[in-house]
Amino acid sequence: MSEVKISAESRTEFGKGGARRTRRAGKVPAVVYGHGENPRHIALPAREFAAAIRHGGVNTVFELVGEDGTKTLALPKAIQRDPIKDTFDHVDLVIVKRGEKVTVDVPVHLVGNAAAGTLVMTENDRISINAEALHLPESLEASIDGLEAGSHVTAADLKLPRGVELAADAETIIAVVSVAPTAEDLEGETTTEEAAAETAEEAPGAEATEA
Repeated sequence: MSEVKISAESRTEFGKGGARRTRRAGKVPAVVYGHGENPRHIALPAREFAAAIRHGGVNTVFELVGEDGTKTLALPKAIQRDPIKDTFDHVDLVIVKRGEKVTVDVPVHLVGNAAAGTLVMTENDRISINAEALHLPESLEASIDGLEAGSHVTAADLKLPRGVELAADAETIIAVVSVAPTAEDLEGETTTEEAAAETAEEAPGAEATEA
């Protein structure tokens, strides 16, 4: 994954009011820090930032281009979103260097189909890895093809691209394969729930009694 070039304007207004004005101007308030440098408050073009994240994911490396032409490579460390407006409220970025390895969490996708009559439960849909900052995978894959009930997939089963290492414990469970409930099982659960509800209604105190 190559870096995405994006303009980074210096920000002189801080606090909630300043952040609101920055967002109204079509920019995302951000701070960039790391490698011994003092934190810098910047503003990123909201539309370009959103497009980069949508295309490359949250581990996209940005080449921040300042007003004076200086360039800094940085990786999003924390992204605050507005869940209602689906916009970005604030971004923390950490400075990275070419050739440097970083630790990030990446999504895990299950591929293939487990054996018939099974149910696959995902335990962890992200896993921590170590990789060179400019060669971070967008996601990793784990195969569940043909797995029988009682099987499980661990981090050790993930397909790791060249240069990528696990940062998480290799025994971390990604998914578990169990026997799928039958229609009779589901009907039995419904009957049990209905019986419990009826019992609760008939319990002492549920109705007034005459003296």
